[in-house]
Amino acid sequence: MKTFAELDLIGPLQRAIDAAGYTEPTPIQQQSIPALLDGRDVLGCAQTGTGKTAAFALPVLQHLATDERPGGRRPIRALVLSPTRELAAQIGESFETYGKQLPFRSFVLFGGVGQRPQVDALRRGIDILVATPGRLLDLMGQGHVDLGHVTHFVLDEADRMLDMGFIHDIRRVVRELPKKRQNLLFSATMPRAIEELAGTFLDNPVRVAVTPPATTVERIDQSVHFIEKGDKPRLLHDLLERLDVEQAIVFTRTKHGANRLVKWLDQRDVVAAALHGNKSQGARERAIQGFRNGDIRLLVATDIASRGIDIEGVSHVFNYDLPNEPESYVHRIGRTGRAGRAGMAVSFCGEDETGYLRDIERTTRQRIEIDMENPWHSESAERLYASGRRPAVPAGVRARQEGAAAGGGRRRSGGGGGGGGRSSGPARQGGGRPNPSGNAGGGGGAGNPSQRRRRNRGGGRSNEGSSRR
Repeated sequence: MKTFAELDLIGPLQRAIDAAGYTEPTPIQQQSIPALLDGRDVLGCAQTGTGKTAAFALPVLQHLATDERPGGRRPIRALVLSPTRELAAQIGESFETYGKQLPFRSFVLFGGVGQRPQVDALRRGIDILVATPGRLLDLMGQGHVDLGHVTHFVLDEADRMLDMGFIHDIRRVVRELPKKRQNLLFSATMPRAIEELAGTFLDNPVRVAVTPPATTVERIDQSVHFIEKGDKPRLLHDLLERLDVEQAIVFTRTKHGANRLVKWLDQRDVVAAALHGNKSQGARERAIQGFRNGDIRLLVATDIASRGIDIEGVSHVFNYDLPNEPESYVHRIGRTGRAGRAGMAVSFCGEDETGYLRDIERTTRQRIEIDMENPWHSESAERLYASGRRPAVPAGVRARQEGAAAGGGRRRSGGGGGGGGRSSGPARQGGGRPNPSGNAGGGGGAGNPSQRRRRNRGGGRSNEGSSRR
């Protein structure tokens, strides 16, 4: 299947695709669209950036256009659940783009903003609703949302939903849906919990996958610097000056760390903006828009931005703090190398993060190249990594980890809450674990002024048996 014309899409959708400049469907689109047009449920494993939004949006629009619509006020006939406001907004934009020649109303529903305009829109009637779980349940509880006519249900980024503690919310929503409907579940990874969730509401689904779970993108050049936490800001500033950085996303583990780093960079005339769950919706939208149009060169973000932000011009991703979940590394670096372009992912690894680095390499089945061309290279961090030993966990941190594991309270994302008394606070980054590493510091540390060459352990980049695209 080489062109969209071979997918049997109706004229208005084909014209919208042509206007958007699409010519060849991506692998996930080639596998998903025919099955969905045939009315089958689909269980898809695909990372962001593979074209999966069009893979489900186009068939949903075609079904709505060809199926008979109930009389009276427009009922909600398609529901898409998304874990974050940013991703929900981008899905909504895609439905607008693909359906601009069709007479449908789509709407995006999320927390963090006033609910009155949302309630007014629901009263006027909506065909396609894209929502985060928290605000959707709030308005359902107030009687503003009727899901009794939904014929198409999409659960996007299902693994992220589970990470953020939305499993019970998802089940509550599913219970309110009609029994007869088409179901679609997409997930970047396919752990057992997702398989079990899919089994509760998908009916004999067609399984599609474009890459093995947690496989990194080949065209992204990955490297790691061993560095003490107090030297991380200076190393980042040095790399921003030395590398050809057009636009970059810098990932920190905490919201306060993101704010401190932006302040540190601003003092050195580096234009950057912070993006995390404590920011208002307006501030987040302004940051993303400024980054998209090029006014902001650097976006300093927590993992809230690791999925769903599709900006083609991101040349570099910096893992200022390594994530403590290997899958998050894959999603982070997927923000670069978009639309067929090359990209670079540069990670900073302190002594207390060497265990995370080994977990990442074990999960991706790929060695990450060591870059020693910086005057602050940490020999102690490199030795600890090479030894294979896990870094010692301070007693206080270990106690908090054990307490978090025992407590297991439900977490919320910035997409939920507001309006119904539910919490709209952001999910704790890194799956609720404490932050054992530092963030932006003042630039202490002894430093090693010698310049060393970048090297790769074992004499070259290795796949170690991984199956890669």
